[in-house]
Amino acid sequence: MRGTSRDRILARVRRALADVPAHERPQDHPVPRDYLRTHGARTPAESADLLAENLADYRAVVHRVAATGLPALLTELLGRRGARRVAVPAGLPAEWLAQAPVEQVPDSAGLTARELDAVDSVVTGCALAIAETGTVVLDAGPDQGRRLITLVPDHHVCVVRTADQIVDSVPQALGRLDPARPLTWISGPSATSDIELDRVEGVHGPRALDVILVHDGRPRDEQAVTGDSAPARGL
Repeated sequence: MRGTSRDRILARVRRALADVPAHERPQDHPVPRDYLRTHGARTPAESADLLAENLADYRAVVHRVAATGLPALLTELLGRRGARRVAVPAGLPAEWLAQAPVEQVPDSAGLTARELDAVDSVVTGCALAIAETGTVVLDAGPDQGRRLITLVPDHHVCVVRTADQIVDSVPQALGRLDPARPLTWISGPSATSDIELDRVEGVHGPRALDVILVHDGRPRDEQAVTGDSAPARGL
């Protein structure tokens, strides 16, 4: 059969479906989903440790702090970068940057990519983080803002609550995320490599990623169990 690649692919699909009754719908034949939801059992502390380890493998810089120490740590990290102008989602808790001597640039629909390119850093919360893959997921919640503000600035600081925002696996994450929201999955700084496997960072996102794991000050083995029960939302 001649024609475009699209024509040939669609013709193959039609041939494969030729014996399917016209009244049949996908939901008539449920797909068994009997795969493992997690790979091994972990305590919440072990899940946080695994997340930190995998984030570090992706060249993110991981920090741990009690909630009371978060403002001071954010001030320190932004100071190390020499950040003067910081993009801030509309719902970011005001106390997070209360100690930081920076100009806060509020996220808004009128904030352009060119204006964001002049911003030194962006600070956000997250929807959740996945321990087994070292992934932080954003869903444009109030403390995360538009996807644009985490793709243009060269430095992203992302805050994760260990008590209720860490899940073990991708299946657990998918059960808590809303697929209708704009989801951004982040595993380390933006990077790519050419045919020679030379790594280049900052191609389609920030060159530097700091992830702060925030605990509530209780002993780690008393913190909330991770899993599928609580809805994932930003800080």
